[in-house]
Amino acid sequence: MAKKSAYASAGVDLEVSNRLKDDLPTLLASTKRPEVLGQVGGFGGLFALNIRKYRNPVLVSSVDGVGTKLKVAFAARRHDTIGQDLVNHCVNDIAVIGAEPLFFLDYIGTGKLQKKAFTDIVRGFAIGCRENNCSLVGGETAQMPGFYQPGEYDVSGTIVGVVEKNRILDGSTVRPGDKIIGIAASGLHTNGYSLARNILFDKMKLKPSSKIPGLGIKAADELLKVHVSYGPVVQKLLKKFNKGARRSWGVKGLAHITGGGFIDNIPRVLPEDCNAVILRGTWDVLPIYELLQTKGKVSETEMHQVFNMGIGMIAIVDEESAKGVLRTIRANGHKAWEIGLIDSGTSKVQLA
Repeated sequence: MAKKSAYASAGVDLEVSNRLKDDLPTLLASTKRPEVLGQVGGFGGLFALNIRKYRNPVLVSSVDGVGTKLKVAFAARRHDTIGQDLVNHCVNDIAVIGAEPLFFLDYIGTGKLQKKAFTDIVRGFAIGCRENNCSLVGGETAQMPGFYQPGEYDVSGTIVGVVEKNRILDGSTVRPGDKIIGIAASGLHTNGYSLARNILFDKMKLKPSSKIPGLGIKAADELLKVHVSYGPVVQKLLKKFNKGARRSWGVKGLAHITGGGFIDNIPRVLPEDCNAVILRGTWDVLPIYELLQTKGKVSETEMHQVFNMGIGMIAIVDEESAKGVLRTIRANGHKAWEIGLIDSGTSKVQLA
């Protein structure tokens, strides 16, 4: 039996790390766009932007994680959704600016590499990238013994996209009378998990394998639903409704309903003299939220500031485009509703 290296004895086994990475070239190749240069394993990912496609391209970047949703994955020993969650979250964050995703880089930090978890996570990255036409060009995997609890890890992702400078979506043309369209979420997505876990696991004493009372679904299955990507449908909306000069655009602003819920995210795309009025009861609130509110005794305002309440993205559109936007979203496989309107105000959200 070969003697362990000093580094392996200290907790970092480079041989195991290298073996686990054997499948990476195939996974990364499955996401490859024609602009990607070089081979897997370099010090940096290379992407040759085809500037002939653009008049004045602007690169858009974002970085994020998936928060304490990871704690549910650890407890359930399921890691096959985490990668997609992260890619889709990042795609949505740049989609609201109007950007098309180009490439993605990941980070995985752990105490000791576990083959199944690592493979499932990276496969999820690849699936998410393929579905969003985004190249997975590289990443970092760090073994840090003593830094994480056994079986635990953290992930983060960085995405870079592109948008024409004169097509950047910033909410500057939003006016009173505009309509707010809500696009359905699959579940909690990647936010509010610290509160949800406290209610379900601490207060209600459920386990990941327990069925949630009244919902007929296991807690892990509900909480590990994949974060929806709205990137493809956003691009279709912008191509259809934002063709001419900015003042004629039908889609005026988009907000990804993530951490901060309605209350903190919608104001990010509101002019200083406008409020967003959200009409409760106009969309299907997911049953999990009704249960969390009741069992956790959470106020209505806090629910809308912590969770997405079943709406993963909102679009602010002019009145004339509202019906067409709804039809386009629904034709692309998403549920959607008119959930509010824009009124005069001070860049705040009102729940009505």
